[in-house]
Amino acid sequence: MRKAYQDARQLAVAIDRSSRGRIVVSGRDRGTYLQGLFTNDIAALEAGHGCYSAYLTPQGRMISDMWVYELGDVILLDLPSVDRKDVVLAKLDQFIFSEDVQLGDVTDTFAQIGVVGPHAARVVGALLEKPSESVSSLDEHGNLRGTIAGGDAIVTRIADAGEPGFDLYVERTRLDVVRQQLASHDVGEADSDTVDVLRVEAGIPAFHRDMDEDTIPLEAGIESQAIDMNKGCYVGQEVIVRVLHRGHGRVARKLVGLSIDGDDVPPAGAVVMSGDRQIGNVTSAVRSIALAKPIALAYLQRDFLAPGTIVSVNGARSVVTAVPFVATESSPPVRNR
Repeated sequence: MRKAYQDARQLAVAIDRSSRGRIVVSGRDRGTYLQGLFTNDIAALEAGHGCYSAYLTPQGRMISDMWVYELGDVILLDLPSVDRKDVVLAKLDQFIFSEDVQLGDVTDTFAQIGVVGPHAARVVGALLEKPSESVSSLDEHGNLRGTIAGGDAIVTRIADAGEPGFDLYVERTRLDVVRQQLASHDVGEADSDTVDVLRVEAGIPAFHRDMDEDTIPLEAGIESQAIDMNKGCYVGQEVIVRVLHRGHGRVARKLVGLSIDGDDVPPAGAVVMSGDRQIGNVTSAVRSIALAKPIALAYLQRDFLAPGTIVSVNGARSVVTAVPFVATESSPPVRNR
């Protein structure tokens, strides 16, 4: 684990992300159709660009978060899991009436492998047989098409792995060949524990870990990345606007970082206390390699969100900490807690 972690921070590692869900949306109305459903400004996306977004219920609760990539002829939706793909695909399908929109489930067609770390652009450029500058110059969420291992590939710039990097979408039958090519560039594959450490050190929430169907995006602190405050109507907008304007953005609970004393990593669901008062629960926790101590993401009641607030988890003294715990060049802005 430690070698994979150091490679991710100093060189490059691969991350198998094939367990995610993938949908393609085609047709001339694809952008305007998704614009009325998702929280970010999908209609403004030009070919080669993308964004982070969410899909909400009318009550403002999350159906899923996702990455949205405009490829020029189709939009690719990258979802956190197959079950979220199934739910989103079914909902998208039921709202198509007269629009020129077609949906395709390409989860089984494509494998998805991330390459992250300071040398990721050089490695991906070599696999694509393109100058690394053409890869490193991609904007955040940017995308391009090319050829890897003798077949078509899509490359997207990603920001959810805790280190800057790229996702490679290749035909599933060619995944082993791509892995061999990565190994020829001394790029090994990170295990799931290392992947989780990188994510939590960056303070990045994961669906069905730190967000679920009861979560409002404002509670998870993803609104600055996932919601366009100036776009027109979308499903769940009334709830978001009401909280932001009438409630001044205050919600009953919010996701925060916790730095934990001692050596014990608390389990998901561990109770967070302030004195004798239960004030929240841990959602993700790891032992940080960079900080040499346990850290966690946890939902706390709104009176306990200020960095520096002292709480306890399983009896261990803990401190509310602004995220990211460990900054990289791709770290998102510190969210207001």
